Amino acid sequence: MLLPKFSIGVGDRFARQGAAQLQALIRAKAAGALVAPVWNKSHREHTIVGTMPEDVRAEADAATRLLGWTDPYFVDADHIGLGQVERFAPASDFFTIDVADQIGCPAPDPDVAAFVDKHANLLGTLEIPGVAAPIHIDRETIEHAARGFLAACHEADKVYRKIVECKANDDFVAEVSMDETAQPQTPVELLLILAALADLGVPAQTIAPRFTGRFNKGVDYVGDVAQFTREFRDDLAVIAFAVEQFGLPQNLKLSVHSGSDKFSIYGPIRDAIRQFDAGIHLKTAGTTWLEEITGLAAAGGDGLALAKQIYRAAFARRDALCAPYASVIDIDPGKLPEPDDVDRWNETAFVSALRHDPACPAYNPHVRQLLHVGYKVAAELGDRYLDALDKHAETVGQNVAENIFARHLRPLFLD
Repeated sequence: MLLPKFSIGVGDRFARQGAAQLQALIRAKAAGALVAPVWNKSHREHTIVGTMPEDVRAEADAATRLLGWTDPYFVDADHIGLGQVERFAPASDFFTIDVADQIGCPAPDPDVAAFVDKHANLLGTLEIPGVAAPIHIDRETIEHAARGFLAACHEADKVYRKIVECKANDDFVAEVSMDETAQPQTPVELLLILAALADLGVPAQTIAPRFTGRFNKGVDYVGDVAQFTREFRDDLAVIAFAVEQFGLPQNLKLSVHSGSDKFSIYGPIRDAIRQFDAGIHLKTAGTTWLEEITGLAAAGGDGLALAKQIYRAAFARRDALCAPYASVIDIDPGKLPEPDDVDRWNETAFVSALRHDPACPAYNPHVRQLLHVGYKVAAELGDRYLDALDKHAETVGQNVAENIFARHLRPLFLD
């Protein structure tokens, strides 16, 4: 099973927006960009919302059948470890193998020494097409990378083998995720990580490194765009080199996690993948859930009232809701409006604060991030929230489809 050149992770926490998401991809295809949808949902999200991996498969199958989508699509077991494989294997054909927790764990000295010896051909000055300056690699560089990442690569191998065992075949897409860690991986470290994965026989089709800068949930990139651009381009060059050097899958590509709403780097990403003729997987992070809330608020009446109720509850519980996401959000409590003030907003005021439009003076990224992690509140409302989505399906669906097409697909693949 091969992942196409361009793909987008379209998580849908409440399994109501599959058709709306797919409508955005149909528009993109009509405009000249074929992007494969990958419906993704993590173990944590399933636990909070009370769903199963089979629900994601059902949503994806139903949406593609309804809209006549005959191109490839996938269901992603998102950010899984060894303990979740059996639960996700039957319904999934894309597996995001998360080994961030194993980064920095000590690898046995004999394994480190063997890795250094095996890749002694990389020692010296290495010129990689597309990388502006030659790369100098000595034994210490390789050993340092092995001590930092070899244990994580071995864990990826264990998880991959478990997936093969559970599915009784290797007909699926494997992604290796190392993004949820404190320090970004350099292009040289990425090269050596790919060497280790190739040594172990893990046929990764996408790799999700930790890029420089902050990829906070639901808001724009925070960091030096010029530095990100240089490193991203170097990573593309390293991947092309590693594919030929180590025999990795020809369609291996970068995966950008928490990639939704990173508007300031979409231009550099687009230009880079065009120059290198490279693929990309963009994994969105809760943007569909936020568009549901935006759509409910825009509908006014009971939809707006429900959005305000969710904000009030999230505001009261913000410490608990934010704790699991502390490394990927930056919320200034002093810039969150009081719920009593929000209660006085009309639909325009609520939508203006929440919708990610940096040109709008009323846009509030702190409100947006709080509601991003506040989906647990909506989940606890159960049928009341789901019934509201059904009642206002047209308004909500328009927001979901327009957000994916106009703010994500178009600037990345069409502009």
